[in-house]
Amino acid sequence: MFDDILEANSQYAAGFKLAGLDPTAAKGLGVVTCIDSRIEPLAMLGIKPGDAKILRNAGARVTEDVLRSLVLATNLLGVDRICIVAHTQCRMAGTTDAEIRAALGNTPAGNSMEFFVITDQLETLRGDVALVRDCSLIPSDTAVAGFLYDVDTGLLAQV
Repeated sequence: MFDDILEANSQYAAGFKLAGLDPTAAKGLGVVTCIDSRIEPLAMLGIKPGDAKILRNAGARVTEDVLRSLVLATNLLGVDRICIVAHTQCRMAGTTDAEIRAALGNTPAGNSMEFFVITDQLETLRGDVALVRDCSLIPSDTAVAGFLYDVDTGLLAQV
């Protein structure tokens, strides 16, 4: 079932050039973005492997675990600026908790899970930026900004 993945990895490893890469973020950048396959964080931001710490989840939401990772990235891994990048046509902004729960068969496990759906994308993005800025464990001089990525044009707009 995963033979294609192992074959691709074998080809990747044959030309592997990232050995010895410093684990800190060379450009001091932390990125929170969505799992949407239309988003290519490195290309989108003009960066390369080693430049940034990239965190992805459905909806580009600042959850407790994302915040934990940002605390570690800013205190241990050289991150001094954080971009939260939401995007147009996000499925999490076009659905409801009820629709997700129905798709999961309204099971007890699905009904108890928080999905962080987005009712107002820009307001949610601003709120997530505020969560990061207000976190006492992230250095106060860390720059934090929100962006909306247009999946049709490839352009970012700062929010």
